[in-house]
Amino acid sequence: MTDFILKKSYKIIILLGISVSVWSQEVTKNNQSLFDDVMYRRGNTYRSASGVPGPEYWQNRANYAIEAELDEKTRTIKGRLSMTYINNSPDALNYIWMYLEQNRFTETSRGTLTTPPAGSRYDGNTDGGFTITNVLAKTQGKSESKYLINDTRMQVFLNSPIAPKGGKATISMEFEFKIPDEGMDRMGQLETEKGTIYSIAQWYPKAAVYDDVNGWNTEPYLGAGEFYLEYGDFDYKITAPYDYIVAGSGELVNAKEVLTKTQLGRLGQAAGSDKTVFIITPEEAGNATVTRPVQNGKLTWHFRMKNTRDVAFAASKAFVWDAARINLPGGKKAMAHSVYNTEVAGNKAWGRSTEYTKASIEYYSDKWFVYPYPNAVNVASNVGGMEYPGVSFCSARSAGADLWDVTDHEFGHNWFPMIVGSNERRHAWMDEGFNTFINYYSTLNFNNGEYPTDIAKSRNRVQWFKWKGRESIATYPDVAKPVNLAFTAYYKPATGLIILREYILGPERFDNAFRAYIRNWAYKHPQPSDFFNAMENGTGENLNWFWRGWFLGNENIDLGITKVKDNGNSATITFINKGGIPMPVVFKVVYEDDTIETRALPVEIWQRGNEWDYLLISTKKIRALEIDPKRLLPDIDITDNTWIKE
Repeated sequence: MTDFILKKSYKIIILLGISVSVWSQEVTKNNQSLFDDVMYRRGNTYRSASGVPGPEYWQNRANYAIEAELDEKTRTIKGRLSMTYINNSPDALNYIWMYLEQNRFTETSRGTLTTPPAGSRYDGNTDGGFTITNVLAKTQGKSESKYLINDTRMQVFLNSPIAPKGGKATISMEFEFKIPDEGMDRMGQLETEKGTIYSIAQWYPKAAVYDDVNGWNTEPYLGAGEFYLEYGDFDYKITAPYDYIVAGSGELVNAKEVLTKTQLGRLGQAAGSDKTVFIITPEEAGNATVTRPVQNGKLTWHFRMKNTRDVAFAASKAFVWDAARINLPGGKKAMAHSVYNTEVAGNKAWGRSTEYTKASIEYYSDKWFVYPYPNAVNVASNVGGMEYPGVSFCSARSAGADLWDVTDHEFGHNWFPMIVGSNERRHAWMDEGFNTFINYYSTLNFNNGEYPTDIAKSRNRVQWFKWKGRESIATYPDVAKPVNLAFTAYYKPATGLIILREYILGPERFDNAFRAYIRNWAYKHPQPSDFFNAMENGTGENLNWFWRGWFLGNENIDLGITKVKDNGNSATITFINKGGIPMPVVFKVVYEDDTIETRALPVEIWQRGNEWDYLLISTKKIRALEIDPKRLLPDIDITDNTWIKE
């Protein structure tokens, strides 16, 4: 029966005068597998198939009260913590997993033992680690002090389970650690002329995430993989020598106790100024008789931050401090601050840090989602660049374009993953890649393009795309080869999003869907499948072929033109797809009368084969053709992307 129908159809086609070449085009190699569904993306009550949290979506919460002291003589942090854990899951929990990330800095840590002998960016001291004492867990009035520490994880057992859907437990403990000199390019110490700058992060035991996808997320902290944390409210106090300035995540709530009247007045001036205002001038930095309200002993700095996944701080007697107002949509305000050493002051270096911070946050707030925190603090540090909610550590050696780039990138992380709380330890591309993508547009916007950017110049990276040792975006950061991490986590996902916005969907469709993704998953925990679903539903486009080829696979783009046939009042252009990733064909037509037009063919032309004949009807003669005239695609062979009439 099938053969009869096919033969009958073929005869009808001949009778209608339709070219047999068209028929052959319809039945060549079937590429349907490239367009099939990727991952398990069916919805449930927790996560909708439309890419939004489901009607029963839940996530747990951890609120912290922390008191810690920085001892400059021993260069240690010593503190005590009380964490209230709220179990919103449908499951009773018999224990809580916590992270002890300072334990990475020991000789026997998994991170140390998996670092190549030649070293890497994530080297660090090995004579540190947490000392944990006086652990106490309380649920329903019952206490338990049993716990188990394994590498960078701590399992705290409960005398009775935490009840589901709102049950609570309180865990308290004391902790102490030696501040690493080199903290894997995430924290540490910087020696300056007027004192040490301490950049302090991963400094307290914190709850691991319990979610509906993996249960407890307990991957060890090895180095390249970053963080996945619960949201909560923080109330923390840092005690330091009287001559120190402490800058931290959130709001300083006891400014009148730790600042002079002059500094308070300058802060008020900065809060109303779009220009940078000194709180502590370069001349005053390091002079406690001018900058401190007391002249001996210690001072305690009290900070609060709501609905955040982490906090970090910096402390030093050497700080220059300046600030300015951040203008947010809807008339809201925040403040940009910079603290740095006198050696890098001035407008050729860190004197522009607050300007950069302000511009970055204002742009992202206007473009994507309003910045939610009261302050944004940039710290000149030994760290090349590392982000925490409301605080960034950036290299004190950075200046000019480099300082803009690192400042913009680290504060961009406030959107990914601080607001949109993805799992950095597994899916680095969902924070590093998304952030690199938004950095591209922020840099184009800053000061009328003062600092050029090549993020969108994907053809510059073709050699990596052709390299046999390349890895997929989906490769976990701790598994990826160090030489590949910049591409798998940063450049390739950012390039993919630029292609999606500029080449495949267009800015309006993309932006609508991307904003909705951010809005719907703000302060929540999206998975890759949630992002894929959100973008498809928001744009009305089936993008399975793109997710599979670009984000999950390791194939390449390779389009071409094989021939052009002049038919009189039309021309037949034969396009070919030689790569493993199908792609719409956007091409420029140059006619012999010097007129130019751009045409586009949908990706579906490749569903039934790798060659496509396009009939261009026009009385004008074609002089030249060019695929991807804006050069957005990293096509690995551009020798056949153009055709010129001989």
